[in-house]
Amino acid sequence: MCCDLKRRFLLLYATQKGQAKAIAEEIRQQAGAHGLEADMYCISEMDKYNLEAEKDPVVIVISTTGTGDPPDTARKFIKKIQDKTLPPDHFAHLQYGLLGLGDSEYTFFCNGGKTVDRRLQELGAQHFYDTGLADDCVGLELVVDPWIDGLWLALKESFLLQKEKEGMSSNVNAVSNSLSAAPRVHETDLTSKIQHLKLEDEGVRSSDVLSQKLVDINLVTSAQDTEPSLVHSVPPISQSVLNVPALPPEYIEVQFQDTHGENPSLLSLISEGTAFEVPVTKAVQLTREDAIKTALLLELDIADTTFDYQPGDSFCVICPNNVNEVEELIHILGLSEKGEHFVCVKVKQGTKKKGATHPQHIPERSTLKFILTWCLEIRAIPKKVFLRALVECTSDEGEKRRLQELCSRQGASDYARFIREPNVSLLDLLHAFPSCRPSLNLLIEHLPKLQPRSYSVSSSNLFQPGKLCFVFNIVEFPACPTRPVAWKGVCTGWLAELVAPLLQTNKNVVDEKGGSLSTEKISIFARPSSTFHLPADPSIPFMMVGPGTGISPFIGFLQHRQKLREEHTDWEFGETWLFFGCRHQDRDYLFKDELRCFLENGTLTHLNVCFSRDLPAAEVAPPKYVQDVVRLYAKEVTRVLLKERGYFYVCGDKKHMADGVSDAVVDILSMEMGVDKLEAMKILATLREAKRYLQDVWS
Repeated sequence: MCCDLKRRFLLLYATQKGQAKAIAEEIRQQAGAHGLEADMYCISEMDKYNLEAEKDPVVIVISTTGTGDPPDTARKFIKKIQDKTLPPDHFAHLQYGLLGLGDSEYTFFCNGGKTVDRRLQELGAQHFYDTGLADDCVGLELVVDPWIDGLWLALKESFLLQKEKEGMSSNVNAVSNSLSAAPRVHETDLTSKIQHLKLEDEGVRSSDVLSQKLVDINLVTSAQDTEPSLVHSVPPISQSVLNVPALPPEYIEVQFQDTHGENPSLLSLISEGTAFEVPVTKAVQLTREDAIKTALLLELDIADTTFDYQPGDSFCVICPNNVNEVEELIHILGLSEKGEHFVCVKVKQGTKKKGATHPQHIPERSTLKFILTWCLEIRAIPKKVFLRALVECTSDEGEKRRLQELCSRQGASDYARFIREPNVSLLDLLHAFPSCRPSLNLLIEHLPKLQPRSYSVSSSNLFQPGKLCFVFNIVEFPACPTRPVAWKGVCTGWLAELVAPLLQTNKNVVDEKGGSLSTEKISIFARPSSTFHLPADPSIPFMMVGPGTGISPFIGFLQHRQKLREEHTDWEFGETWLFFGCRHQDRDYLFKDELRCFLENGTLTHLNVCFSRDLPAAEVAPPKYVQDVVRLYAKEVTRVLLKERGYFYVCGDKKHMADGVSDAVVDILSMEMGVDKLEAMKILATLREAKRYLQDVWS
């Protein structure tokens, strides 16, 4: 590459949970090895870059949140570029490449990236490198790694073509022509084509190749270890020369101080909006003791706050890591005597990490226990670059080699099988590789922020003023070969333990003024839905599908509708349908009595239930799942959706329920309208676009 070519490009990221930022940082780190310079900014920092005047290539890494929303950090940017007054050549000067992150478990896969990509194209921007869409369902690295590998050739081609336009010499034209002969990378076969690209400066990566001979004990598994595992490998990988990620530079330093002072307020950890500390006033177990899953309902007192919500909204709970796991991690780190010591966190002077900044989710001064309890996701699946850093903290040669394999290109399938798929955590790794002893600063550098957990509201402020209810199953992770002890969900396990006294006494003590005497409090903040709300016109009919805890937001819908009916007797109200399913009628039929009351007073017009594990009493087996029940009402579904322009809401599990429901609706539309499946799918897509087929789902 010519030494006088311009080597700077703009790197933007839009992240919700830190994934896109981590990938952008990896791109910036690799850029230096390719003789390039990346100016990296969060896409929300619009005062630090200017796309309208940008002449260099732009690389964008953007995630998707919810069921298809752009991340919060991208909302301002998207609102700006969606300005209808912008001319179609507004970004005609712009050359960009975009990497979208998403999860194909959700309907609107990579919609955050697709939205930005589509709009930039509409405004005249051109791709210098084709879009990559990475799927967290199968492993982001399957697309991310080869996309980054191919990026460097595409960038150099873009620089050379840019110089060619500026009238460079014929020598550069010749170089450009030879580079242009390289095949373009297309999204549909991105992985296979990029893997065959020969990068012109591959030599600069030689420091990342482990060429040492495999010798001595533990480096290759013994003859009896014929099956690979987390800690053992077999040929060919055990005998391969490995391509591993570059060792990331350390950029955090920690200093232990005295034990005096106070930890920051939990409310100060939230940057997404205003957080509130509120008491838990009620806790009810909705399922019988012998139910497969335990569902709890909690009621919160928000009367003394400005917290506001509509039925259908979600909110977030600020939760801690499990106390036993935190203690165990502190012990393994060899810091048991310093749990209550305050830690001062700073950016390391002279670090080689470009643009190193103090992590926003880490207080500048707090105790070690506070950081590991409230700030870091200690159960996060370690990324390959973290594994690479852990290699340097491992003394046993066999363990070292296996960690190198797991983070290498050659070990991609082992990484997926033994780390990503079984949800291996840092603690699991430290148990499996006992000679690995990472430093605290390494954990702060590589573990992501402990994310608040989101829940659907299961109440109406109109029906229960000053109260907020929500429902959840206590999530359980069974023991497995890499984890001998079963886990409960980070947040649901904590909440269950927190309210155990209320459940055990089976009463919720109230003071003379009607307030709860419970002293348990949790910190919450709002996460309003932009679409999952009742129709603005109460005369419009709607259908709700919510098996299990998916019924949660619909209880709020029905409470709200009941109160409106009481207060506005002259209004016209459309019919309401609920399709509910559970395993056993007598064990986990959530809100059975409430639903009967809604039905009796006319708030709920039609209630259709099914029980998947109950033995049928009749010769003809009843439908097992909600999608089966929906099919029985084909004519009514078509009438409500198409003739009466009603709404259709689905809440609950994505993979095993929501997809089945949408398939059922497609079949119904196809049959009732006499059209083929493709046409029926287009009709459903139109309903989604019109925000009349709405989902609140999780995987």
